Amino acid sequence: MPYSDIQERIARAADSAGRSLQSIHLIAVSKVQPIERVKSVLDAGHRLFGENRVQEASDKWPDLRTQYPETEIHLIGPLQTNKVKPALALFSAIHSLDRPKLARKIAAETQTRGTCPDLLVQVNTGEEPQKAGILPHDADAFIAECRQMDLPLSGLMVIPPVSEEPALHFALLAKIAERNGLGGLSMGMSADFETAIALGATHIRVGSAIFGERVPISSE
Repeated sequence: MPYSDIQERIARAADSAGRSLQSIHLIAVSKVQPIERVKSVLDAGHRLFGENRVQEASDKWPDLRTQYPETEIHLIGPLQTNKVKPALALFSAIHSLDRPKLARKIAAETQTRGTCPDLLVQVNTGEEPQKAGILPHDADAFIAECRQMDLPLSGLMVIPPVSEEPALHFALLAKIAERNGLGGLSMGMSADFETAIALGATHIRVGSAIFGERVPISSE
């Protein structure tokens, strides 16, 4: 589906929800995509992309950024503690803050750097044992702990279970964010971003609907 079609669908969803289009940010998920596909979206004027792996992003984006200034890259995949330093240097936002050990590592590195990307706490709303994220009943305490470390929390992120209605998980994430005074909601992907917009998403993560199916590459 062309990038322009996704833009039109976002605009229609925003209008239906009575929301400003400017309040919704499309993250084009460029992980495991050939450079030609990424460049085609850059050439269309898009400047916000999401990556899952620190190493892949480090290999891909420095050169692209010299050609396409002002491009913003967000980390939407899991972050290992030994990759925190390069992640803080590369990404303008990290959507996968999911455990106290990682929070402490980011806080320590931030003290050295003096700056930190925006951080979103990943919440495992489905309480799936194989999935990363803070459990919903632990979210308030974890958010408070991060704030005690002076980490710049801007919102929450969720990946709903594939077998469940995503709206239930989007609504739960919005409730947790509201009671903690967080405005950012990173939720909604290619199959359900319109539902996410209706429930308040500020960042939607769309990959295959823009780029087509992924081309697998070797892991980090």
